[in-house]
Amino acid sequence: MTIEQEESSYDYVFKLVVVGDSGVGKTNLLGRFVHDTFDFASKSTIGLDLTIKNMEIKGKRVRAQIWDTAGQERYRSITKRYYRGSVGALLVYDITKRESFDNLGRWLNELRINEAHPDSLVMLIGNKSDLDSRRAVTQEEALAYAEKNGLMFMETSALESINVEKAFETLIHNIFDKLSGKLATMDDKKAEIMKGQAIQISAPLESNSKNSHSNSCAC
Repeated sequence: MTIEQEESSYDYVFKLVVVGDSGVGKTNLLGRFVHDTFDFASKSTIGLDLTIKNMEIKGKRVRAQIWDTAGQERYRSITKRYYRGSVGALLVYDITKRESFDNLGRWLNELRINEAHPDSLVMLIGNKSDLDSRRAVTQEEALAYAEKNGLMFMETSALESINVEKAFETLIHNIFDKLSGKLATMDDKKAEIMKGQAIQISAPLESNSKNSHSNSCAC
């Protein structure tokens, strides 16, 4: 069975991206959510990495394609293309690194100018909450930033598995509610065409990615 055939069996296929500075813990957040693992020797992502999470929401089969993007400047030209068509993003900073919070505006701008889906939702994540004694960004400051920019907000610890599943699932459930609600308002024929094909993923993975999947879903 091809990937296209497999994905056609799902009611919804959502493309998500995880963005933020290098070293904020994006890869371990994803590892904790999908595999319930934490890698103390985790290295910076090179280019892109794709992970699949299958879920059932309100009786519907949902597949989340989650792209872990490199935070280093030299990979920006590669990763920016993969924002296109994403319906959700986790915007991650490290609560102990002020610079990673100060850089959020740049990442948020890249999401918006690189053709994320018009209905995309963003969850702001303050990671490494287990290091509260070394905190450089207060919860109040982060919450104010989230409210100003129309983002959801949560603090997490990939190390101690605090709020990681809750953050991802909250984002995915909100995406589901928003997009499934739009489908429900369409005429039956158009809704049937879109059903299970919510996102267009037009570009195959580059050689820089650790995976070799090629995905094609039309909206």
